Amino acid sequence: MPIRLFDSLARETRELKPSHADGVFRFYNCGPTVYAPAHIGNFRTFVVNDVIRRLLELEFGPDKVKHVRNLTDVDDKTIRRSRDEKRPLAEVTKQWTDKFHADCTALNCLPPHVEPTATGHIVEQVDMIDVLMKKGNAYRAPDGSVYFKVSSFSEYGKLSRVKERELQLGSSFATKPQAADADEKEDVSDFALWKAHKDDDGENAWESPWGRGRPGWHIECSAMSKKHLGDTIDLHSGGVDLLFPHHENEIAQSECCNGTQFAHHWYHSEHLLVDGKKMSKSLGNLYTLDDLKARRFSPQTVRYTLLMGHPRKQLNFTFDSLYSAESALGKLNAFNDKVSAIYGMSLRVPPSNKFDAVLDALRDDLNFPSALGELFVAIKQIESNFSEFSCADFFAFKQAVTSVLGFSLPGIAQEVPPDIITALAEKRWAAKKAKDFKGADALRAELTAAGWSMLDGKDGYKLEPLKK
Repeated sequence: MPIRLFDSLARETRELKPSHADGVFRFYNCGPTVYAPAHIGNFRTFVVNDVIRRLLELEFGPDKVKHVRNLTDVDDKTIRRSRDEKRPLAEVTKQWTDKFHADCTALNCLPPHVEPTATGHIVEQVDMIDVLMKKGNAYRAPDGSVYFKVSSFSEYGKLSRVKERELQLGSSFATKPQAADADEKEDVSDFALWKAHKDDDGENAWESPWGRGRPGWHIECSAMSKKHLGDTIDLHSGGVDLLFPHHENEIAQSECCNGTQFAHHWYHSEHLLVDGKKMSKSLGNLYTLDDLKARRFSPQTVRYTLLMGHPRKQLNFTFDSLYSAESALGKLNAFNDKVSAIYGMSLRVPPSNKFDAVLDALRDDLNFPSALGELFVAIKQIESNFSEFSCADFFAFKQAVTSVLGFSLPGIAQEVPPDIITALAEKRWAAKKAKDFKGADALRAELTAAGWSMLDGKDGYKLEPLKK
């Protein structure tokens, strides 16, 4: 079955598919603001997006998915942190970028294919703002800042239905970040594209046709998405907290600038609660990955916990849920130990359909609870008649658990050859089946030179590292 996700714009579940002639699925998700460590609420969204990425690659092929996730390295928060710590902005953002990457690696999240930074795309942002100015969608305020004129885009509010909430002065929904510098704006609903330099910004300013300043938060994502994925993307995702105003504003500025639809599909994951309450420093329930590691919970336990609820429903994170995840991972590890002892480096054959129900649950709007339930149902059935478990079943288990759900189980990660070796082996196997024995021998020589042995079987092959 195809991958179907709820579309926040259409308000219905729709199939994901590439829309460009090259067949590449273009996927953008909003990354972190790098001024502090990301907390587990942030990582719920990033882990969900990681599974989306893995599922897309299974569906369309690794070379037919392009995933972009940005880094916000200049905004009010990063500048404030830089000023408070009396350190250059680049030094502060590098520290927290490195920390974010380390946490992503620990949680076994795949790195995006492109990870652009806002400061690395100032030219692209200025170019977009210039187009919006020329089209009459933006204006320069007396202080030199540039604002997007919301009234110039008749479809503003189509994602968040903000117009149904009476966008007006004094509305908390309408005036979140837009309310800043209201005296300089023509209308309270307008939002900043370019912020004129102020003393508090220090040296963090760039030249533009409207004077020195820095980009507004919203234009950053639009410019980076346009640069690396083109005018129209297939999927834009993020946490529900970004739906308004950030994603609403992205749509407005991108569609006015580019003259075409910005994203074919929008997906938002819900908030993470802790013990039934919203996370906050004042309540002492805002946890980072390091906080949980200090309590001796592994990153894989945290990943499992973050996948225990449906992404479009609030997930209540508790220490009991961590213990439950720990227990479930223990069962997966025990099963993996048993099958790896038999098939750990066995013939590479197409996976069976033994775990298809797991994958189908994920394809059905990322139904994680159903997927995890189906996983243990399949394992229980196998253990009740283990003599019928096959090599193909082992690869189906590995595909569902490690390739798509992204759990790193002992034994599996160490046994998988690098992608380049697998690609060579697949090429050689195809050459052999086509009776191109000369080509097959040449490819075998390449594998040997790379330190791998390929042993042929009737229905597949075995890859083993050569002893050093």
